Amino acid sequence: MPPTSLPPTASVGTKRERRKEARPGELLEAALDLFVEKGFAATRVDEVAARAGVSKGTLFLYFPSKEELFKAVVRQNIAGRFEEWRDELDSFVGTTSDLLRYCYQVWWERIGATKASGITKLMFSEAQNFPEITEFYQQEVILPGQALIRRIVERGIERGEFRPVPLDYIVHVVLAPMIFLMMWKHSVGACIPDSLGLRPELYIDAQIDNVLNGLLVRPDPSSPVPSPSHTFSAPPSRGS
Repeated sequence: MPPTSLPPTASVGTKRERRKEARPGELLEAALDLFVEKGFAATRVDEVAARAGVSKGTLFLYFPSKEELFKAVVRQNIAGRFEEWRDELDSFVGTTSDLLRYCYQVWWERIGATKASGITKLMFSEAQNFPEITEFYQQEVILPGQALIRRIVERGIERGEFRPVPLDYIVHVVLAPMIFLMMWKHSVGACIPDSLGLRPELYIDAQIDNVLNGLLVRPDPSSPVPSPSHTFSAPPSRGS
């Protein structure tokens, strides 16, 4: 055996350590799959453990309850991204219209088009039955999301790009297309024939235009219409 080779026992030990380090991620991935497929109430922790290839006892070493497992899934896939998004907002160079377009597009790429978007449908369906996870979701997803959109609109107002608008309500106007797309992906779309299906990217473009047309500063209708920059001379009279 070459001197640089590890003894068989050491190799096995290394593999076990790597496997142990990977387990939380594997459990979270399995839990996300099952929560989206079956909902919170119908998902059992032994199913999650089996899909991740571990025992239920091993799962409880990392997550002491199904509620804590669900919270970890939400943090991993949604709530944990807000710091990153806030940093992107602070460093964004460009108009607020461009920032809002970027916000929609990035949200679709990172959340809407992924399996994590099914968490929204789960919450809509089961929020009233599970006050603990509902309160958690409000604090870690809904309120930070609303605050982020509010900051974007405030940026536009402060820069003179957007009209003064009631922020408490315009936040919901901006969020509504995102919520609709998540519900379409995981619920409504299943009821619509394929021939009538929508393309999410085109829908987002249309909604961005609608939102911006409502937000952008408009010309003051009471202002006088500027005179044309060119004038016309009267044609010369005959015989002149």
